[in-house]
Amino acid sequence: MAIADRRAYLREVVNLLLAQWPNNRTVNIVCHGHSVPAGYFATPLVDTFNAYPALLHQDLKHRFPFAVINVIVTASGGEGSPKGAERFEADVLCHQPDVVTIDYGLNDRRAGLTEAEAAWRRMIEASLARQAKVLLLTPTWDNSGVLDPAGEAWRALARHADQIRRLAAEYEVGLVDSFAAYGSYVAAGGDATDLLSWSNHPNRQGHELVALEIMRWFAIL
Repeated sequence: MAIADRRAYLREVVNLLLAQWPNNRTVNIVCHGHSVPAGYFATPLVDTFNAYPALLHQDLKHRFPFAVINVIVTASGGEGSPKGAERFEADVLCHQPDVVTIDYGLNDRRAGLTEAEAAWRRMIEASLARQAKVLLLTPTWDNSGVLDPAGEAWRALARHADQIRRLAAEYEVGLVDSFAAYGSYVAAGGDATDLLSWSNHPNRQGHELVALEIMRWFAIL
């Protein structure tokens, strides 16, 4: 088993996005998760239009100018994946999504690996049963003790990132590795705090990195 092939996994969705009237239809992308996709910056500020779902919507429209696209945000600040799984049918699948993104890694440290894994499996399997494509997001970084690689907070976040990667490979769905993208930024000489607006929320630059990683799955071949 392996993570889905980025060149092929969303090919049917990309073809829908390339279709022109009268042969097109609305494409629904649902962004599910916690405060990051919900658009929280410096709490309690919610900066919707600088968060990655809105940036993704803009990027998709630039790439697919003839497409009708809904990017629907069902994220909730402070939520972990167990609660997100409970409301998944009512709040996510009701939109008949073509693509679902799931982003709970930051908050799932509270639930722990076992409970989080069960919740992610419920959401992945429910999506696949409805023929929706799935993109799993590893967590963005935070500055509440997490930027210390020797610290337990960092190790916990890294373990959740690894678990999300493993689930993507097991279910052969898409992976958006935000955690690795932030690491690449720092390895190239950037400072992690360049990407943060709050201790555990990205700023626009941080959200742009995530949107870029999602857009890699929507390539025109």
